Amino acid sequence: QVQLVESGGGLVQPGGTLRLSCAASGRIADIVDMGWYRQAPGKQRELVARITSGGSTNYADSVKGRFTISADSAKNTVYLQMNSLKPEDTAVYYCNVRSRPITNYWGQGTQVTVSS
Repeated sequence: QVQLVESGGGLVQPGGTLRLSCAASGRIADIVDMGWYRQAPGKQRELVARITSGGSTNYADSVKGRFTISADSAKNTVYLQMNSLKPEDTAVYYCNVRSRPITNYWGQGTQVTVSS
């Protein structure tokens, strides 16, 4: 059984940094990509960043230049380095892994709060 375990969330002041990690346990045969989504109160879940098995990345416009996604394929782990955090980055952040045949795995979510 596949499980995604996230860590690294917390409370940080505006302008601060956090690094999220997501480790996948269990066997995932053919990973297409790994990514991070977030959901703020009263809003829909949105894509933050994705990285493909080939290393290609894409980011939401709101985080470009501030967030960096990376992955360690040997460990089935994906990271999100978040710099210059803003109050509007406050949300629950979810890890996602997509594999073939198309299957979505989700983590339980980790809270990120940016506040002074």
